[in-house]
Amino acid sequence: MTSDDSLFEEAKSDKDTRKAVQNQVADIKNFVKGINIDEFKNGEWFAKLLTFSLDKYVQKVNAEYFRKKYPNLPPDAIVQGRIKLAAKYAGIEGGLTATAYSAAVAATIGSAGGSSPVTVPAGLTAFGVDLVYASQLQLRLSYDIAVLYGVPLDLEDPEDLWKLIRIAFAIQVGEDAGNALLKGIPSVVRPVIKAIFSGSRLTAVKSLPVFGKYLLQRNIIKISIPVASIPLATGVNYWMTKVTANKAREIMRKEAKMIESAKRMVNDSKHCLDELLWATWMIISVKGAQPNEDECTLFHYVTLMSKESGASDKTLTEIRNTVEADYSKIWNMLSRIDDVTPIYHACIVMAAVDGKIVSQEIDTLRRLADCCGETFNEQELRAEARRWRK
Repeated sequence: MTSDDSLFEEAKSDKDTRKAVQNQVADIKNFVKGINIDEFKNGEWFAKLLTFSLDKYVQKVNAEYFRKKYPNLPPDAIVQGRIKLAAKYAGIEGGLTATAYSAAVAATIGSAGGSSPVTVPAGLTAFGVDLVYASQLQLRLSYDIAVLYGVPLDLEDPEDLWKLIRIAFAIQVGEDAGNALLKGIPSVVRPVIKAIFSGSRLTAVKSLPVFGKYLLQRNIIKISIPVASIPLATGVNYWMTKVTANKAREIMRKEAKMIESAKRMVNDSKHCLDELLWATWMIISVKGAQPNEDECTLFHYVTLMSKESGASDKTLTEIRNTVEADYSKIWNMLSRIDDVTPIYHACIVMAAVDGKIVSQEIDTLRRLADCCGETFNEQELRAEARRWRK
């Protein structure tokens, strides 16, 4: 299996699965041999990994690939299956690599002193294979999840590439490391996983070398396990993959829901697309100068789909250049259309998408309900917010 083949395939037996992982490890070992120890230490290896792992892969693995492979399954089912298989592959690789790595380190005891794992020459290849294998697995699996949920990613765009990297390595887990992300993880593995996901989340770091150093340090935590604990290394790889993949699924699935919601909002408001754009922007802006990321993402898709459906370029240009909305102008626009109901329901979704409701949104929605003869129901609004939090 070469680096541009599918992430993993469902094998017929455990023996076949192990053989598939061994083939992948052999392929990665050749890649690792082309990286010197300084490139691992300074993080430059990560830029090489992106090319090695994604360039050819994204050309082959796309929506059409998955339609042919799983013609009758919905995205949730396919994603769940691929996460399960990826975790299995990661666990097998962890056992194989830990065996080789532990033997290499044991051979250096007494001569290498207190050298760190990456400075032990005999163990560098095994360490590098584990680091690259796990990183490639998480990158490709996260890309698969995005494709399956229909979330557009242009990896030539630096922002989209950084988005994939953040999601693939659960950069934004933050304080959740000791709580939600550890749910269901066996107690023997939990301390290692918690150590890996604690500390700085590097949310502001977009330098590939710096990120490469971060992953290197994270892998040292993972692989610095006593020689006798090969099963623990297998378990750490297995659960690491599940933790990051489940977080990726949560993020990508929510964005897929936003795309579906945007389609409904635009389809229901085709007679008043310009007013839809201004009204939904009003909901976002009533909270002040720092719009929520979820609201902005949903609004982004609403603007794209509205443009495709005939919204005026003039409106889109005005919104793009607006710092502070003219609310009186927006209310006048809304008062001139016959049916404001679709806009009202769209604004409920826009207010709820971030999972929380503030008083300014309630006041605006109550007034909007009056405009279209609807009865404002705060309980229903908060229930919609809870649905977005799931």
